[in-house]
Amino acid sequence: MTTAADLDEGALEFEHVPETDQSFENALAKAADGKRLAVDDAVELLTTGTESSGIDAERKERVLELADRRRAETVGDVVTFVANVNNNVTTACNTGCLFCNFKNPDSAFEVDADVAHSGFTKTPTESREAVRDAVERGVYEVTSVSGLHPAFALDDEHREILETYDDAARTVNYKPPERYETDPGTYVEQLRSMAVDGVHLHSMTPEEAYHARRGTDRPYESIYRRLREAGLDSAPGTAAEILVDEVREVICPGKMDTGEWVDAMEGAAAAGLPLTSTMMYGHVENEMHRAKHLKVIRDLQDRTGAITEFVPLSFIHQNTPLYEAGVVDGGASRDEDELLVAVARLFLDNVEHIQSSWVKSGDEHGLKLLNCGADDFMGTILSEEITKRAGGQYGEFRSVADYVEMVSAIGRPLAERSTDYEQTRRVAMDGGPYGPTLGPKADGTPLLD
Repeated sequence: MTTAADLDEGALEFEHVPETDQSFENALAKAADGKRLAVDDAVELLTTGTESSGIDAERKERVLELADRRRAETVGDVVTFVANVNNNVTTACNTGCLFCNFKNPDSAFEVDADVAHSGFTKTPTESREAVRDAVERGVYEVTSVSGLHPAFALDDEHREILETYDDAARTVNYKPPERYETDPGTYVEQLRSMAVDGVHLHSMTPEEAYHARRGTDRPYESIYRRLREAGLDSAPGTAAEILVDEVREVICPGKMDTGEWVDAMEGAAAAGLPLTSTMMYGHVENEMHRAKHLKVIRDLQDRTGAITEFVPLSFIHQNTPLYEAGVVDGGASRDEDELLVAVARLFLDNVEHIQSSWVKSGDEHGLKLLNCGADDFMGTILSEEITKRAGGQYGEFRSVADYVEMVSAIGRPLAERSTDYEQTRRVAMDGGPYGPTLGPKADGTPLLD
């Protein structure tokens, strides 16, 4: 398994660099005219011009102002959020991504392992209890993203296939559940357990779908159809990181490549599932990589029309292998955050919604991003583990009352929304009490006492 310490001096010498034959003024003029931007245009806007180093403050503001106007023209002034809960099943994973501190080696979870760790694995019954409790509180979306536990299989039939392999741990990353203290069940069992009381189940990243088909030649569409039968309602376009393979080979060499990620997303769309899309930036990549990533997302949306939102994820570095090994010395700057959101709004002309993240940016900076082209402000979450374990410092939960206070500060209206944005309800900022109302058991009662 590759570690950050294994990277040699040439690992970050990329073929793709932020150099173009375009100019900043031409790129900005194209965006102002509503023309479809090219990758070179995006690079110029992300850098505020490649003819000089650093971000030009005046040029940056021009990009932000244009993106904010485009946001208002496209989706209006309402800031949306979703009442959701995270229920991640397991931290057991042996993929070895260098940007991640969520995982624990799967061997630490094996029977008789004498390894201290802070990880967890939930049984399907425990997942059901966690989701049912959240739905009783008024939540109507459950998001589940988990480590690639070697005992996970799609279903019993898939498990039987994996068990036919010689040296299955090495050839198909499979170990039988009896090797572990806790059996995670199958993906189908976990999804069925979480699909309770009419909740919207948002789960199964492309990487998890890859794990759920390993050892077979089944197309991704069939995998996602099986998962949809089990209760899956939409699929997250996470595990994207940066969709340029020379970057992926550095930060997540054990993961699927860009083409495989796209194949999985197209399979989910073909199975009738709405999708989200993401980018995790601010580590080893440059502005050309970011622009190329946006092009992959836009092309995917041109083909499928299934993407409901784009979610920029600013790299949280503090507890990650990349930072601890000195490969990176921090994450993206606030200027970079603002420009990424703004350029995403201008470049992704076929994706309506752009998200700002209080988990990654905190309240104050997250609100600023809502004036840079973003229109959605995440969700209540109730329990956030992935960013927290990487060193995130902005908490794990926001109440509806918190949303009222935050969004009132920027003078914008607030609405809760369904996962697919098809349903919205304006929140009357009249003194409360405030709670969700769109869920199957939501009646306006605050999520927490």
